[in-house]
Amino acid sequence: MNLDTFFAKFDLKIKNIEQMQMALTHSSYSNEHHTANYERLEFLGDAVLELITSEYFYLHTSLKEGQMSKIRSSFVCEQALATYAKEIGLDKLIRVGKGQEKNVNDTIIADVFESVLGAIYLDCGFIASKKYVDKIILPYIKKDVHFLADYKSLLQEMVQTDKKSLEYRLVSEKGPAHQKEFTMEVVIDDIVFGKGVGKSKKEAEQKAAYDAYQKRAK
Repeated sequence: MNLDTFFAKFDLKIKNIEQMQMALTHSSYSNEHHTANYERLEFLGDAVLELITSEYFYLHTSLKEGQMSKIRSSFVCEQALATYAKEIGLDKLIRVGKGQEKNVNDTIIADVFESVLGAIYLDCGFIASKKYVDKIILPYIKKDVHFLADYKSLLQEMVQTDKKSLEYRLVSEKGPAHQKEFTMEVVIDDIVFGKGVGKSKKEAEQKAAYDAYQKRAK
């Protein structure tokens, strides 16, 4: 899929192609080619996505504030955004540097989903952005797809059955204070069973637990 196909699929009238290319550009690519990357657009897209999904749950449910926050977080978490992006083919359009080509992970893919939404908002406005998000996310909401499962608890239960020890270890912490990236590994009886990368230690632990849970469940 190319950009023109993507635009046509969602009936998007994009005028600023350079801005959309920026939304698809990871910092590894921008460092190599001395161009802008998606980080600022990601910040904007995150806010637009929160507004659109918040409006939907406010208008279409009678849930209380805390309940709306909880259900919204499920559909805008990293796992969910990466799933949406892969479904519509955005992951195939991301520009990364040579050293990053084999590591286009869900964190990057989810970030690009938000940055592309930010670019759509700037170019086409809120109504077009809402139509775009609704077309992608509403089917998941209506099917009640579950994201954000507590894999740490699931893994703990699985390990306790075998009476094995489990711990999480911080592998690395990088990035500026406002945009940290943590890598955690989950260790069961001194064997590394899974790794995860996230914007917080808790998120990275959940992803490491998910990795380990998938391996042990096979």
